[in-house]
Amino acid sequence: MSGPRSGTRGLAAGSAAFAIWGLFPLYLHPLSGVPATQVIAHRVAWSCLFLLGWMLLRGQLGRLTATLTNPALLVRLTLTALLVSCNWLVYVWGVTHQHIVETSLGYYINPLVNVVLGVVVLHERLNRTQWLAVALAAIAVGYLTVLAGRLPWIACFLALTFSLYGLLRKVISVEALPGLASETLLLLPLAVAYLGWCQVAGTGALGSSGAAIDALLVGSGLVTAIPLLLFAYGARRLPYSTVGVLQYIAPSLQLLCGVVVYHEHFGLARALGFALIWAALAIYAADGLWRVRSAPRLQRA
Repeated sequence: MSGPRSGTRGLAAGSAAFAIWGLFPLYLHPLSGVPATQVIAHRVAWSCLFLLGWMLLRGQLGRLTATLTNPALLVRLTLTALLVSCNWLVYVWGVTHQHIVETSLGYYINPLVNVVLGVVVLHERLNRTQWLAVALAAIAVGYLTVLAGRLPWIACFLALTFSLYGLLRKVISVEALPGLASETLLLLPLAVAYLGWCQVAGTGALGSSGAAIDALLVGSGLVTAIPLLLFAYGARRLPYSTVGVLQYIAPSLQLLCGVVVYHEHFGLARALGFALIWAALAIYAADGLWRVRSAPRLQRA
């Protein structure tokens, strides 16, 4: 399917994916009494089952077999699986320990960390406008560090691990769904072993914390996989520049959750640091949109 209808569906799917990611603190906050490691283990286990079931229904398990029988690809996917699980772990810990605002900062600066990795690893070149955006972001992080008296390590860790994850997935020749299913399958033995040990030791949350907590732990697999499937659907039907703008829905909603719903501190001084980040993102996004729109004219010329 192509044309306006396909673009509209792609926009709806992409927007829904980023909205779910942005509202994820509302889902995770009731799990504050469950250790973050258990939440991640449940997230891995249940999302793996959901993804395998989805691929089975679509008759795509053969693609997964082809991925898992490639030794070089398997090593790279093991690394990406470790990166994304570490990213999830720190994110869950941050949300459940009243650091939602800082987690949102991590995903705000993530696109600019991508730019820096492109320069350092892929030897890409930046124009003056892009360097200005990166410099403003660096100033903002430095300012927030001085303001808080510590490096915003949660934000920096989330941005760095997700950027490294995206960089590795960019150079790995595997599609989104079989790649994600392979990653969760590689982590599944560790997740199941850890959850089994917790149940034997009497510290497992599943079955001992009430039906609501049980439902949230099992449902974590769905809320992990569904937005990724929506994103994959939308990304195939939207211009890259549109996806780049949509990605700011998630940290914006996370920020609102932290400030409005859970009343985390966000005074004028801290808002100034975020304003510098927003300015950097606006400059970077505007430069990207201008490049996309001017490319056809330059080709015609």
